[in-house]
Amino acid sequence: MNPPYKITTKILKLTSSISNSLGNIESSFLKTPEPKLRKQNKIKTIQATLEIEGNTLTLDQVTAVLEGKKVLGPKKEILEVKNANKLYDSILEFKSSKVKDFLSAHKILMTSLVDSAGSFRNKNVGVLKGIEVSHIAPKPRLVPELIENLFKWIESDEIHSLVKSCIAHYEIEFIHPFEDGNGRIGRFWQSLILKEYNSVFTYIPVESLIKEHQKEYYNTLEACDKAGESTLFIEFMLQLIDECLTQYIYEHSNVNPTSIDRLMNAKDIFKGEEFSRKDYLSLYKNLSSASASRDLKEGVENKELKKIGKANQTKYIFKQARCEQ
Repeated sequence: MNPPYKITTKILKLTSSISNSLGNIESSFLKTPEPKLRKQNKIKTIQATLEIEGNTLTLDQVTAVLEGKKVLGPKKEILEVKNANKLYDSILEFKSSKVKDFLSAHKILMTSLVDSAGSFRNKNVGVLKGIEVSHIAPKPRLVPELIENLFKWIESDEIHSLVKSCIAHYEIEFIHPFEDGNGRIGRFWQSLILKEYNSVFTYIPVESLIKEHQKEYYNTLEACDKAGESTLFIEFMLQLIDECLTQYIYEHSNVNPTSIDRLMNAKDIFKGEEFSRKDYLSLYKNLSSASASRDLKEGVENKELKKIGKANQTKYIFKQARCEQ
């Protein structure tokens, strides 16, 4: 049985946008980033996917652990970092359609963290939201067959790999095949499918954007559980991937950006949604508040932006066409 989902107009548009960004990267020096940049992005990925699951180590602490320095922190969390680093270093050794690779990856990730590392769970599990159970996973006796069916679908289905990666991620979270580590392995497996589709994704820290949208990430998983299909999660993850690629191109381009460059980059990210000056500033770490205000003023004057709301609650939205009034 194939995983249930629908292909929406939004999914098609996002897939096209991501493909265009990948084309821009492949035609530039950005396709193979410098070793230092690859290392930084891997560290961001590791820190983000672990923080989502409650690991408290900062980016600097994770960096120190991976450099072999002594770090004051819980031993379990330090081990989580080391295991995740080993796993992401081994990503090229796995094939996304092989169940045995899936189990091997989990074993690397969870060695000395759970006794059942690399083995499917043998007990009932659920996902808590506060004190309430938001998801009850399938019975443990069903897990091997569900995973086998999923991985056969991953291998044989003709669906676009971008969409397939999102569905696989969702289905792994739904099945919850392991006693622990399901979120981490689900995100890793999506990264693996993306990497197999395009090697650029080996260096793109998608997990860091999931961390920034963690609440929406969990809410979308829950909404899909209730809907009985993964459509909303596909849209959500493709949106994050699209934003991640846009930011990657912008942040690592050799060209010093102008206000127009910044506005066009923001337009790709906000995609017709309302945003504040603070939201705009969050896109550019070294941009001053005054420069952000000038950018937004210029956007309004050039009729790229529409200003809405009251003076103390001003928001902006990009127009769909320059002639829109």
